[in-house]
Amino acid sequence: MTAAAPPSRLRQTFDNVAFSAHGDTWSSLYKDGFHPWDREGPSLALADLLAQRTDLVPLAQDHDQRGNPVRDESGSVVRRTALVPGCGRGHDVLLLSSFGYDVVGLDYSPDAVRMAQENQAAAEKNGLYKPVEGLERGQVKWLVGDFFSQDVLAGLGTGGSGTFDLIYDYTFLCALPPDARPKWAKRMSELLHHPGRLICLEFPSGKPLSERGPPWGLSPEVYEALLSAPGEDISYDDDGNLVEMAPAKPDAHALYRLCIVKPTRTHPAGTNEDGSVRDFISVWTS
Repeated sequence: MTAAAPPSRLRQTFDNVAFSAHGDTWSSLYKDGFHPWDREGPSLALADLLAQRTDLVPLAQDHDQRGNPVRDESGSVVRRTALVPGCGRGHDVLLLSSFGYDVVGLDYSPDAVRMAQENQAAAEKNGLYKPVEGLERGQVKWLVGDFFSQDVLAGLGTGGSGTFDLIYDYTFLCALPPDARPKWAKRMSELLHHPGRLICLEFPSGKPLSERGPPWGLSPEVYEALLSAPGEDISYDDDGNLVEMAPAKPDAHALYRLCIVKPTRTHPAGTNEDGSVRDFISVWTS
């Protein structure tokens, strides 16, 4: 029998750490310059989805019959809003702004947000993240704060409602221990502006749920169980697999999956040795 691989530094760091201290622990890793989850660039899977599936994810900016962007009474282009929790160095925040969204990049770590600001400055200097043709680049706001805090996003988002037309999750849910996942689902349902879109690049879908994290293994069935009843606990067996529960009555706060696909492109971390894609990408609405 092959010996199990030794626990990674990331897993060792979080062993026996209470969830209440996870934010400070992630922050300390950024402070130490240790962030192997950073992909050094934006999500190609997200870019392809936004470019190719406007039937699932409406454009960030509407146009009039002449093809001109719709403007408000002040003459400013009307833009939809987006949120990237656990934004890290902000690659996907900048990508979403190039697709016309006004985007908030939220991270608990001040060092992560500093790196994101530096990343943005370097991108602007080098002419990266140019706006998609026909769209005006959206505004970017970086914010240090706790995703689970009820007031951290107050006054931001769509009409200052604290809710957003699009939320993107990647390497955020998988960073949470399984018993914290219902809190994630509840918060997502609270922050999604009706009828917005939650986009999840599901990772790591190839890792057994029984193996400890972070990153913790995920499956499409786990996302469905969490988001169909946000805030409700879900059960796992001794091997870490999801236990199928009897259907409960419909939840008024449920999010509904519009689509789940394997993207044609994703980060190397989400591909097999032969180049095939392990990740899924799913789109949800309220």
